[in-house]
Amino acid sequence: MMTETPQKARKSRYSRRISGGLQESWIFMQYTNVSAGRFLDRPNRFIAHVETPQGVQTVHVKNTGRCRELLVPGAKVYLEHSANPARKTAFDLIAVQKGARLINMDAQAPNKVFAEWAAGFLPEGAQLHREYAYGASRLDFCIQTGKNLHFVEVKGVTLEENGAARFPDAPTERGVKHIQELQRAVEAGLQATLFFVVQMADIQSVAPNDITHPAFGSALRKAAERGVNVLAYDCTVTADSLTIRRPVPVLLDP
Repeated sequence: MMTETPQKARKSRYSRRISGGLQESWIFMQYTNVSAGRFLDRPNRFIAHVETPQGVQTVHVKNTGRCRELLVPGAKVYLEHSANPARKTAFDLIAVQKGARLINMDAQAPNKVFAEWAAGFLPEGAQLHREYAYGASRLDFCIQTGKNLHFVEVKGVTLEENGAARFPDAPTERGVKHIQELQRAVEAGLQATLFFVVQMADIQSVAPNDITHPAFGSALRKAAERGVNVLAYDCTVTADSLTIRRPVPVLLDP
């Protein structure tokens, strides 16, 4: 069994069901007090203006990425009301409707749902460590089984075009650094995985976004050649929940 239980977040709760002792799980992140609104504009990376039945609200955007293809004027968005009355913004923007597709854009959600999902598959006696220091980085997770270490770096994906997802939506030197750290771990005889959590359903594939950040794609391909596992799963998304769903092919050919 795991020795670490994922902590309960201030505004969301997480749960896991294991069916019949098999490696089948239903994992979800549940938001509370969710309501809909209409996106107006985004003055900076951290806040947006949203029209609601109670008037125009200044809300916290839980994703500092560009998200230009998502946050367009008039888009239907979903807000979670904060339970903290001392906050400057009363709402968090957590999801957006893009055509027929609902996309979760909470940047904190991928690590949280991965921790719950991974807990259902850990071997007996394994421990799941968060923010594990290795080399010059702090990697998202380390699965430790005795003396064996398996590092996992999680990346949330919100960029989609014609059913294909890409990462990143903006240059990420930090992402390149983490990939290189995973590669060094494999070269040192350890295990490592880059895990894409695609924050939407019915995605055909995931690929590096070479147009936006060619260095990320180059580093990812090199790491995969050296033995770093590269996995992707899409998610079932509702206005108030996020569930890891099924594996998606990762396309690494340029």
